[in-house]
Amino acid sequence: MKNIAVIGAGTMGNGIAHTFAQFNYNVHLIDISQAALDKGIATISKNLDRMVAKEKISEADKTNTLNNISTFISIPEGVKNIDLVVEAATENASLKSKIFKQLDEVCDEDTILATNTSSISITQIAAVTNRPDKVIGMHFMNPVPIMKLVEIIRGYNTSDIVMRTIVNLSKEIKKTPVEVNDYPGFVANRILMPMINEAIETLYNGVAGVAEIDTVMKLGMAHPMGPLQLADFIGLDVCLSIMNVLYDGFKNPKYAPCPLLVNMVMAGKFGVKSGEGFYDYSENRKAENVAKMFS
Repeated sequence: MKNIAVIGAGTMGNGIAHTFAQFNYNVHLIDISQAALDKGIATISKNLDRMVAKEKISEADKTNTLNNISTFISIPEGVKNIDLVVEAATENASLKSKIFKQLDEVCDEDTILATNTSSISITQIAAVTNRPDKVIGMHFMNPVPIMKLVEIIRGYNTSDIVMRTIVNLSKEIKKTPVEVNDYPGFVANRILMPMINEAIETLYNGVAGVAEIDTVMKLGMAHPMGPLQLADFIGLDVCLSIMNVLYDGFKNPKYAPCPLLVNMVMAGKFGVKSGEGFYDYSENRKAENVAKMFS
């Protein structure tokens, strides 16, 4: 397995492409526009520059990594002769189903189809294909080149051989794979998102301010980042989407998203990517925050 296609050149997609390319996989990065692809490659280049500056890789390593990535604006062209496709599009069930239906039609019959979804049912996504045994979840953590965990999610029909293949592949790119079953939010977000939502509820109820809540969690619980800052980094729209998946999946009021989170998303305050969330992000501050993730 040497040929990997990644669908989506955004934060997660370009990070996944970067990681595979750095380990000498031939990567096809696919998005709907050349502008999105150019932005994704520019991000990869900047992140590689940081790694060079910190002497984690050489300049030759950077050049080799970039040379391992080809870009495509067409899914059928981008997935030719591909062993594994990793979909990293927006966290939207209908969009992912549409993509997987197309992938099933145009990919070789032996191609494994993985999704980077952080909450949506693998079984639901696999159901639109004629190869549910070859559909699996690969939930990478952000920033992908730095974070070691990959949550490997087995759908109802995912085969043992596909599971073993993806677990071994994850180890080859120096990640730590953890196998979990297909329930809303899996493990990571079933635990993380209610904590973030509770932090937002704590702010909403006037118990403490943003900085105070984050300081308590950082100093008292040894979290490297407070829950409100982390929510900004993840994207408040993504947090809301995941909470809705949890609430719809379990029908339990404890997963209902906080009204403050709902209002902030409706107001377009998504966190780092929009320039404002629980914290204010100027362009300089945004660059500093991203740079810290690679330090």
